[in-house]
Amino acid sequence: MNENSEIQKLLHKFILNQCTIEETDKVVEYYRENILTSDFPEVEDIKLLIKEIPEMNESTADKIFSNILIKAKEADIIEIVSEKNPFRKYLAIAASILVVLSIGLSYQHGFFSQKKDDIINNSNEITLQLENGEIQVITANKKSTIADSNGNVVGNQNGNKIVYDTETPLKKLVYNTIKIPYGKRFELQLSDGTMVHLNSGTTLKYPVKFIAGENRQVFLDGEAFFDVTKDKTHPFVVNADKLNIRVLGTHFNVSSYPEDNVTDVVLVEGSVGLYAANEKFNADKNTILKPGFKGSFSKSSSQITTKEVVTDVYTSWIKGGLTFRDMSFKEMSKKLERHYNVTIVNQNNKLSTEKFNASFGDEPIAKVLSYFNEIHGINYTLKNNEVLIK
Repeated sequence: MNENSEIQKLLHKFILNQCTIEETDKVVEYYRENILTSDFPEVEDIKLLIKEIPEMNESTADKIFSNILIKAKEADIIEIVSEKNPFRKYLAIAASILVVLSIGLSYQHGFFSQKKDDIINNSNEITLQLENGEIQVITANKKSTIADSNGNVVGNQNGNKIVYDTETPLKKLVYNTIKIPYGKRFELQLSDGTMVHLNSGTTLKYPVKFIAGENRQVFLDGEAFFDVTKDKTHPFVVNADKLNIRVLGTHFNVSSYPEDNVTDVVLVEGSVGLYAANEKFNADKNTILKPGFKGSFSKSSSQITTKEVVTDVYTSWIKGGLTFRDMSFKEMSKKLERHYNVTIVNQNNKLSTEKFNASFGDEPIAKVLSYFNEIHGINYTLKNNEVLIK
């Protein structure tokens, strides 16, 4: 580990909490045993890395560096020699030492981040959990590589989308789990080319690479639209709690949030089979949907009912829209909370059961509430992401 480029990479991974235990030990040991030189990262470089820590803004980064200066002076790390020989280099060295040994270690142990369970439950972060339990925060609108627990690149993130490598050589199923918080959406392209649009408040567990001879199975908690690549020899199965949805290649939407009483499957193209998760698929006995139909699975009775629908009503969310048809305000509130990451407190009991029809594009919550106020006379206040309806 003698090259500066290698140190830069490790430092970057370390501050972003992406180092393995072995890599962490290497970074700390290197900084303890080696004499630092002027070709190490300068202040601006390290500040840039620090600001990539989730939710760390300019102000926070500046405060960190103020503390670094104080600690460095107390430890006599910074040496100011003369105006002709500025202390920039020494500040960079002090900063890099303290960032790695103090801030970096604090970050590793939860000073700037949270414990694993807290990160998973943080409503503001998109998280990716690897097979070994390691959690990575996915920052939208950035480009990065997705690596497995051994450091092998298995996919690439480009903004709001992750594309998995179709050539990744794997002999057994290895799963990743992605969690989308309220107020955000995301896209995945799985190793077989299948496209998955993930709605707010959704968790999807899926193989890094599908294995020959095995069904292409994923596990959904929330809502997703699937554009499945055709493969007659490898059925694609979506497990949504007690319901399985089996296809060979098609377009369909699945909504299966834990708080909802039913799991809805809306077929746009092709055909899908619906059957209980504890049973085997039987084309002669199980429910087969046709395009333009919705299948609703009751979580309490395990019964499946079907009806013809306008599919756009159920897929408008993909482009940021919302469509409500003959829906009670109570049901609408759930969707609004997920879509906008807000809390709705409704003190108007009569309003809860009233049915509404409405359609919205990619608009802010304030405009949606304003519409209901103007058309339906809803009295509300919006403050700190909380909507209070009187």
